[in-house]
Amino acid sequence: MASDSRKSMLHGILLIALFSCAAFYIAEFDFIKKLSFSPLIVGIVLGMLYANSLRNNLPETWVPGIKFCSKRILRLGIILYGFRLTFQSVIAVGAEAIVIDLIIVTLTLLLGMALGKLLKIDKDLSLLTATGSAICGAAAVLGAESVVKPQPYKTAVAVSTVVIFGTIAMFVYPALHSAGVFTLEPVEMGVYTGSTLHEVAHVVGAGNAMGENISDVAIIVKMIRVILLAPVLLAMSFFIGGKSGEGAGKRKITVPWFAFGFIAVIGFNSLNLLPVAIVNFINGFDTFLLTMAMAALGAETSIEKFRQAGAKPFLLAALLFAWLMGGGYLLAKFLGPLL
Repeated sequence: MASDSRKSMLHGILLIALFSCAAFYIAEFDFIKKLSFSPLIVGIVLGMLYANSLRNNLPETWVPGIKFCSKRILRLGIILYGFRLTFQSVIAVGAEAIVIDLIIVTLTLLLGMALGKLLKIDKDLSLLTATGSAICGAAAVLGAESVVKPQPYKTAVAVSTVVIFGTIAMFVYPALHSAGVFTLEPVEMGVYTGSTLHEVAHVVGAGNAMGENISDVAIIVKMIRVILLAPVLLAMSFFIGGKSGEGAGKRKITVPWFAFGFIAVIGFNSLNLLPVAIVNFINGFDTFLLTMAMAALGAETSIEKFRQAGAKPFLLAALLFAWLMGGGYLLAKFLGPLL
């Protein structure tokens, strides 16, 4: 029986791995590249297509393998994400940029929860959406998912809203910069872009469209926001750990140990002990793992769940986008000259 159970789980894992392979292949299409959709985003779309078509025709015994990908593999992916960062890059960009990132992340989280309460949106969904908007898009939503432990469809809804408005911003920023609407110096524009766009891919896409002198600063500032994921997850675990869970008693505080692993990997990577080729391989493998996690989450999400969520989560994401665009601009305008 145990052997059969392991085989069934393996079938589910292999299914998600195939989705991940397909996501990497599709992400190479020219029109997908132009949208700067990473394999992670393609992966969740494939998972959702599966959930709303073939899901009922495949054995339920495969479900544990799918859930394994959305939990355990997700956490491993977040830990390995640290190989993209170094503490040296944080120091190089300057204290003022770090301060702007801290302000943006803190206020976006607080504003997201306040607006969610005002709009009467589910608390878990509000927190996931705010975290994705504040830090690093889908990857941040996935990190928060491991702490909040919401229903899978809530994670998918949060990822969708973040991706939609992050993609809009990726096209809007270069257009407004080119039109002269943004009256910021290159360094200030880089800080503004890196501190307010949702996904790393969005920052790369928008930054490259505005020039290398903006792109380099934007990416480093964005990476600082990514590093803030670890302390945010730790704080989140203590603040929400004791909340009630679906009519049950107090929820046990869950310490996200993978967040410590994330920081430890950044520290190790900062020592430059591994050849660049190996680090690049690890980053590619990590993207594959995170894509598996996204596909698994998508596989647990049906269109009916989006109908249940309604339009309010998208309104919340839109309001947070407006704050990031307007509030972030003012911060870069007045604090940027200090760089």
